[in-house]
Amino acid sequence: MKAAVFHHPDKISFDTVADPILEKDTYLLLKVTSTAICGSDLHIYDGFFPQGKDLIMGHEFMGIVEDTGRGVSKFRKGDRIVVPFPIACGQCYFCQHHLPTACEHSNSENYGSEGDILKGKGDPMFGYTDLYGGYSGGQAEYDTKSSLAAGRVIVIDPLNYRLEKA
Repeated sequence: MKAAVFHHPDKISFDTVADPILEKDTYLLLKVTSTAICGSDLHIYDGFFPQGKDLIMGHEFMGIVEDTGRGVSKFRKGDRIVVPFPIACGQCYFCQHHLPTACEHSNSENYGSEGDILKGKGDPMFGYTDLYGGYSGGQAEYDTKSSLAAGRVIVIDPLNYRLEKA
C-alpha cells in the first residue's frame, strides 16, 4: 500500500509499505478515505518531537471498514468510522473515569506518572512518535488498529460517555 512516511526531520515521502494484516482479533481493516494534517504533525516533521525510525504519519482519519477480527463486535464491514488520535482500552481506571488520555494499558512500555518528555507518557496516539506508542497513522491507504479508538460516523463510540458530549 502507499503511505506518507516520516524518515527524519524535513523528510516525508509517499512510499510503498507492507499491507497491514489483522494481527489481533480486536483489530479491523479500515480503508482510509480521509485524513488530516495537523499542526502537531509539524512537530515531528521539524524535529521538535524526536522520532528515530520511519513512521507512517497521520493521527486524525476516517474510512470504511473492510474486514474485522473475531473480537470486534461494534463494527461491521461497510461501516464508516472516524478515528480520533488517542487510543484507549476502555477498561482501566482512567478510561472508566472518562480520562482515556491517561489509559494504563494502551502504551505500557512508556506509561508513567512523571510526564517526562522521553518516557512516562500515557495514552498512545496514531502516527505520533514512538513516545506515544509508535502506532502507524492514517496517512495511508489502510489501517488495522482503528478499532482501538474508532467511533461510527453515526455517533457511536467505544467509550460511551463521549456520546453524551456529541
